[in-house]
Amino acid sequence: MKRQILQKFIEWKESPNRKPLILKGARQVGKTWLMQEFARQSYAKSIYINFEDNEPCKRLFDMDFDIQRIIQGLQIATGTVIDQDTLILFDEIQEAPRALTSLKYFYEKAPQYHIIAAGSLLGVAMHSGTSFPVGKVDFLNVHPMNFVEFLEATGQSPIAQIIQDSKFDLISVFADKITDLLKKYYFIGGMPEAVRTFVETTDLQQVVKVQQNILESYDKDFSKHAPNSEVPRLRLVWNSIPAQLSKENKKFIFGMLKEGARSKSYEVALEWLRDAGLITKVHRVKKADFPLSAYEDFSAFKIFMVDIGLLCAMSHVPAEIILNGSKIFEEFRGALAEQYVFQQLKATEQCQIFYWSAENSSGELDFLVQKDSVIIPIEVKAAENLQSKSLSCFVKKHEGLKGVRYSLSNYREQDWMINYPLATCGNIKP
Repeated sequence: MKRQILQKFIEWKESPNRKPLILKGARQVGKTWLMQEFARQSYAKSIYINFEDNEPCKRLFDMDFDIQRIIQGLQIATGTVIDQDTLILFDEIQEAPRALTSLKYFYEKAPQYHIIAAGSLLGVAMHSGTSFPVGKVDFLNVHPMNFVEFLEATGQSPIAQIIQDSKFDLISVFADKITDLLKKYYFIGGMPEAVRTFVETTDLQQVVKVQQNILESYDKDFSKHAPNSEVPRLRLVWNSIPAQLSKENKKFIFGMLKEGARSKSYEVALEWLRDAGLITKVHRVKKADFPLSAYEDFSAFKIFMVDIGLLCAMSHVPAEIILNGSKIFEEFRGALAEQYVFQQLKATEQCQIFYWSAENSSGELDFLVQKDSVIIPIEVKAAENLQSKSLSCFVKKHEGLKGVRYSLSNYREQDWMINYPLATCGNIKP
């Protein structure tokens, strides 16, 4: 597999101000593979410690933070001489809180060592009393594979290249083929194991089994790591997401969880899911002025899942409905298109993502994003229907803004808006 994020690993290695690197991301997004692949490509030697099943190495950190003693212990445990050309990999580091704390001392006392750490629930660990090395580590967020990476993995490199290069004339010529591949991505998603299973078997039922296993592992995390009192609420929120996104107005409605549900009762559950990397809250903004965060409405938000393929798996939508089309897909694809666009934008980590709706509910924009000092209103169309009344009215009211519409139609530029093919939305340009 080719993962674009590996370039950021190289930049980290070459940085003169390099600190221990912590990878954040939901379980199964590929953190372990990325660490080991980077070690294979860029280092003469590496050691790998998984704290879930290595008690001796966990105990190395229980005494003190004498870095040379720790290094000696790691050398004995792995049989590898550790020097400045060795990459040290710590996996599931949340299982060894003192190892997490030790990264501060590696940075302060022994910055010559190259260290990458990862953990599935690090966001949760940061709120559970663990002494976190704030300011002493670098962070890198790992997301599921985006559409271009999916194309590369499935043997469609030429199409991936024309999308990356924004060659809209060629994209138009092969629009039908690209749409078919996009539908496959909707169903399979970007979880690396699901993509690998499809590449190796081309059996979508095997892909579904992988997705269901991932979902089951998330459910086990709820029981194992969340406060017992919050587990029922976690499941209610998590299981409601397909229904929440399939509404025409995708604002999260607490009343859909159970009769009489109130936001205060579900705040902890929502934050736990967010910290675990499983959901993202996209808040409404009241005004399209810079900076957008100054106009954030914390009481109104949409929830998006970590991966579009998992959304399909949770919704139990058969593959043939997504790939071949039916009335059910017609009704659900608005949710899939919006989840898809959100997922591609988030993976770029180039913009802040919000949405806008009028106070009187007379209009709504799917997304309003801020990239550097530019504000971009975005509308998502699941098909070739190009009516964009909300986007048109919004742009007319906000002089200086130019709209972006993502749809299955070809590239087209007008004075107030640019229509981009859905396949290109990871390459957002102001």
